[in-house]
Amino acid sequence: MAVLWLDEITADDLELVGGKGASLGELTGAGLPVPSGFVVSAGTYRSFIEETGIDEELFEVVDVDTEDSKALAEAQSRAKELVLETEMPEEIRQEIYDSYDRMGDGEDFVAVRSSATAEDLPDASFAGQQETFLNVTREDLVDRVKRCWASLFTQRAIYYRQEKGFAHDKVDIAVVVQRMVDAEKSGVMFTSHPSTGAPRIIIEAAWGLGEAVVSGSVSPDNYVVDRESGAVEETTIADKKTMMEKDDATGETVEREVAEDLRETQVLDERDIERLVELGERVEDHYETPQDVEWAIVDGEVFMLQSRPITTIDDDAEIETDTEASAAADSEGIADGSGAVEAASGGASDTGSGGGDDVLVSGLGASPGIASGAVRIVDQLDQLDKVSEGDIIVTEMTTPDMVPAMKRAAGIATDEGGMTSHAAIVSRELGVPAVVGCTDATTTLTDDQRISLDGDKGTITEGRTETSDEREPIEEARPKTPVKPMTATEVKVNVSIPEAAERAAATGADGVGLLRMEHMILSTNKTPAKYIEDHGEDAYVNEIVEGIRGVADEFYPRPVRVRTLDAPTDEFQQLQGGEDEPDEHNPMLGYRGIRRSLDRPDVFKHELDAFARLYEMGYDNVEIMFPLVNDAEDVIRARNLMAESGIDPDKRTWGVMIETPASALGVEGMAEQGIDFASFGTNDLTQYTLAVDRNNGNVADRFDELHPSVLQLISQTIRTCREHDVDTSICGQAGSKPKMVQHLVDEGVSSISANIDAVRDVQHEVKRVEQKLLLDSVR
Repeated sequence: MAVLWLDEITADDLELVGGKGASLGELTGAGLPVPSGFVVSAGTYRSFIEETGIDEELFEVVDVDTEDSKALAEAQSRAKELVLETEMPEEIRQEIYDSYDRMGDGEDFVAVRSSATAEDLPDASFAGQQETFLNVTREDLVDRVKRCWASLFTQRAIYYRQEKGFAHDKVDIAVVVQRMVDAEKSGVMFTSHPSTGAPRIIIEAAWGLGEAVVSGSVSPDNYVVDRESGAVEETTIADKKTMMEKDDATGETVEREVAEDLRETQVLDERDIERLVELGERVEDHYETPQDVEWAIVDGEVFMLQSRPITTIDDDAEIETDTEASAAADSEGIADGSGAVEAASGGASDTGSGGGDDVLVSGLGASPGIASGAVRIVDQLDQLDKVSEGDIIVTEMTTPDMVPAMKRAAGIATDEGGMTSHAAIVSRELGVPAVVGCTDATTTLTDDQRISLDGDKGTITEGRTETSDEREPIEEARPKTPVKPMTATEVKVNVSIPEAAERAAATGADGVGLLRMEHMILSTNKTPAKYIEDHGEDAYVNEIVEGIRGVADEFYPRPVRVRTLDAPTDEFQQLQGGEDEPDEHNPMLGYRGIRRSLDRPDVFKHELDAFARLYEMGYDNVEIMFPLVNDAEDVIRARNLMAESGIDPDKRTWGVMIETPASALGVEGMAEQGIDFASFGTNDLTQYTLAVDRNNGNVADRFDELHPSVLQLISQTIRTCREHDVDTSICGQAGSKPKMVQHLVDEGVSSISANIDAVRDVQHEVKRVEQKLLLDSVR
């Protein structure tokens, strides 16, 4: 049989119906409220490709080098062509139609969802890679089933299987066909605490269809319920700007604005919560393990759309059952309002205050933690090989070429640089303790000398500090408090280098607010023009694609905002081909950002081609951000170049950096040209507003992101953007400061992007400010 009905499927049928199908069948059999439906079995897909004779060619065309973006794109295209253009055998087609007709009057809307047999395995999670189609009618049903089959061979799916070691010819795909629930309310529910397993149910809810919550496109309400008492311990009401719903005219799923009177209205009433808690307990009791459930409510009736085991519970976690313990954990890290440094320093590789009392060298504590090891003086790039695991790199200033060695190092010290230097930013992202701006580290310290480096105090002392635990940078970045504070303001993370993607994703951030492209280019040690001259245009595009893809994979489907190239001439001059760069007295005011891109559209085109290729590969979570934009004319020219590269500005998310007073004052004109967001780069905005060179130690004490003039420009920009429905964000260093967070939330910023080690503290600070605003509004 080509089709199995949900009420005849159990968990034992995983190989026949895939993870999603097996879960829905099991829920149906347990008497839980699941929309009626059937599954086109995985065996039917296998019969289709074998009986039509396309199987051998299909698996041959997808057997490619997944690091070759062009080959991967061609594999997807040919595989899709094979599946969609091959006629489905009549007996399979008819059984699908007959099953659909049995569901209703032949005019029902159904959801058609892929259910791969490799989904939701303990060591691999491919769920979400294949297609889902909503509001499908009989006319399009067979086509959508075939498109689900074809989606087994998207570029992302091919790449993931190759990375995980799954043979393409061993993975089958089933397709779930279910009656559509035209949800009025929907969301997700964790039947137990997702980190500790404690008896607390966490519910997220929004208006309309659940796709908005699952994809992260809307900030949902959040409810925390104590299962033992049934009490709702915490309710967080979000500003729900958009919702997904069925368009009555076309039957398609569309995104619409939420009615003004519902945006900040609580989605779930007391009865809704009681019903969900009851069903959640039944689901967990049935499976005998905590579950992650998708649900929907229509006409007061609750439906369960999907359930899967929660895989994030820490087996070693101590389960707390009292409210006081939960509250204590929830306030961790912000009691003193000092921001990121206090909490981040707890994850240091070594403990104690240093190996000796005498300070050999001092500078700025740029990346928290204490590290001990042998000094390795690096004067030239060819000396990087002498850096082994656990050594301390001591150099004048780090460069992108040094990143692999920086990952091996226990600590980093530089003569030059400040808190926004390459060494400081990259060290923080990698979780490596660092002291920068020491002036004389390379001359005072010697190779093989044993030292202790304190990245909090900015000191380097003689000798070795006793180590209590080995450093695990990724685990250090993982929040110690179990549940992410639910906030209406999104909290994202800054990523400078693709190598930091896994650590950044471990923070639980809502996405990436800034991924810098220049580090991907500078790490080649060649200017773009030189690299293209030596290796060709395709190789240059591939460098960008691979760098962005690594981060987009880690965060999918959470958004990743990528800033186009913004390297000043003095950085390019250090690279091969840099001799052609102009000499500039102040490169920060010169040939950089969008002005260089627009001046060299022949080179800029390749950056845009990389974005176009990523979209073709299925990375719809990638967003484009243009730096150092001054006015609407810059936006118009950049938008036109996007269109020339095949990127539809109306379908993709793109925006600008607000880094100059001109851009802040002219944002209305840019909003009228179609930007989706404006993001503050406070490092540049501050130096251009106050005429303070941020890299000049003589005036460093005058650099103040919280200066009233800077704050006024930020406030004015946010208000203007809100009037034009343009999101606002901040991705500069100041986004990690509590006072800046308070100002931004007060003004209504859409999101804040923080450094990796500050994400959880910023989440708590945002929540605190939002709750204060709510209290103030009702007092």
